[in-house]
Amino acid sequence: MNLLTIENVTKSYTEKVLLNDVSFSLNEGEKVGIIGINGTGKTTLLKIIAGIEEADTGKVTKANHVIIRYLPQNPVFEEGSTILEAILKDNITNENKWTIESEAKAMLNRLGVTDYNENVDYLSGGQKKRVALVATLLSPADILVLDEPTNHLDNTMADWLEEYLKKWKKSLVMVTHDRYFLDSISNRIVEIDKGSIYSYETNYSGFLELKQQREDMELATERKRQSILKVELEWIKRGARARSTKQKARIERFYELKEQSGPQKDGSIEMSSISSRLGRTTIEIQGISKAFGEKKLINDFSYIFLKQDRIGFIGANGCGKSTLMKMLIGKEKADSGEIIIGQTVKIGYYAQEIESKKEDGIAYMDPNMRVIDYIRETAEYVKTKDGSISASQMLERFLFPSSMQYTLIGKLSGGEKRRLNLLRVLMEAPNVLILDEPTNDLDIQTLTILESYLDEFDGIVITVSHDRYFLDRVVRRIFAFEQGGILRQYEGGYTDYMLTKKEDEPLIDKPVKAEEKKSGDRGNRPRKLKFSYQEQKDYETIEQVIQELEEKLENIDIQIGTSATDFIKLNELTKEKEEVEQLLEEKMERWMYLMDLEEKIKNQ
Repeated sequence: MNLLTIENVTKSYTEKVLLNDVSFSLNEGEKVGIIGINGTGKTTLLKIIAGIEEADTGKVTKANHVIIRYLPQNPVFEEGSTILEAILKDNITNENKWTIESEAKAMLNRLGVTDYNENVDYLSGGQKKRVALVATLLSPADILVLDEPTNHLDNTMADWLEEYLKKWKKSLVMVTHDRYFLDSISNRIVEIDKGSIYSYETNYSGFLELKQQREDMELATERKRQSILKVELEWIKRGARARSTKQKARIERFYELKEQSGPQKDGSIEMSSISSRLGRTTIEIQGISKAFGEKKLINDFSYIFLKQDRIGFIGANGCGKSTLMKMLIGKEKADSGEIIIGQTVKIGYYAQEIESKKEDGIAYMDPNMRVIDYIRETAEYVKTKDGSISASQMLERFLFPSSMQYTLIGKLSGGEKRRLNLLRVLMEAPNVLILDEPTNDLDIQTLTILESYLDEFDGIVITVSHDRYFLDRVVRRIFAFEQGGILRQYEGGYTDYMLTKKEDEPLIDKPVKAEEKKSGDRGNRPRKLKFSYQEQKDYETIEQVIQELEEKLENIDIQIGTSATDFIKLNELTKEKEEVEQLLEEKMERWMYLMDLEEKIKNQ
């Protein structure tokens, strides 16, 4: 049964056409994921579906008695309401009046909200989003319209919401950047691309394949058009005379073909890795602890970041992840312990939220500043592997064409602001990137390019993220916040972390036998430190590798001594020596880390 139909809708903002004569329909039971680059009209389409915005032209038809509920990106509540009042306000019916309050409390608990009587005016943006999510899910609805529902949810909450929506029997339309979430729930993908809509009857994985097929067909059609044009152009050049009706028709067809535009390629973010050289001392965390009142966030955490480290921090909302990131950049102080920052360390910090005030300078964006001036504040030119590139050229690469560069920041969408802020952070040429929830509000294409950029980034990447796909794609080691402020180390990405946790759960949940209690409750002891597979492999071979590098250096020095007059050879040897010295320095740092870890393993 058809629930909603959009016919020939056009919607523009100022001179920008977001939706150009598009049509869309939604049937009962369909779960549609809407994707596209930030600023292309995803949220606008959701608002038109929800009846919040009207199209400039076209028609929207809704079936009789169909109820639509909408979750906005940035929800607003009636001032002075408590959390429970805000949820129950429009959701109580004769059918649910005896059960809805307990259902609301249970759902709030799932999402980490326990003070039901707190004033909504004092909630953070993330807390408001979770309260609004509960209000939306509990409301009687035939169609749920959700704009970025996983933003501000930790991994456990996102897993719960995924299972909830998989069981949801009615229709769903959502915008989300979470690719695992999208793949698991949706049975149809709608892509907004340059004002047009393309529909794919599949989930996200199937969409990637079908989109490639569509683009290949468009390119084949374009090659055929160009081939015909070439033949016709030769005919025209030979002096075709329009003396017959057939010849006139052929000339007209030529000009029609010539006027047709070929398939436009998607804009893509291009940026070669920009970073500064990182010296021997990076970031060393030595036994830090942090508490707020009686709540222990971090308890005696130590770690030495190595060059090329890719570290992910995960845990429940409010456990201290962002606090730890702010401690690394010096915006928060540890209660005890020490954080040592090397002299050559240059940190680029991508904050979780863009500030509306300039108080601490972190991710502040003046809404009255022009896009290009915001980037020029960092650098007019930046050195890349491709040479020196201007701020304007960098904006072009980050999907801000010249027509947008003098736009006021206040007129950008939330996702465009995040993309602009990301560019500014990367243009600072950091050698340590700290990314706090980088996937919030970024479109999937930007995330894909960011992930490719991080593959080539010559430095340390530290990230806090709830995005399981991003963690699997980027990080090689995870620290999970556990009870009492303990940070437990896991090797690999998020999937590896979950597999390790499942392997450990039977040991934790297994009943403790009497003889085990007598011997000190071995079954409930925390897991001991041990080498990972890669660490064990490095431990066994690293001394031999260091010895070989030292011998190679000695050999190069001998060759330099005998090549004093051969300037070409001397230049090659000097360059080779620098590379070997840098590699030797990295191996020595790795050796020191492994020796320190071995000592800890022995003494535990």
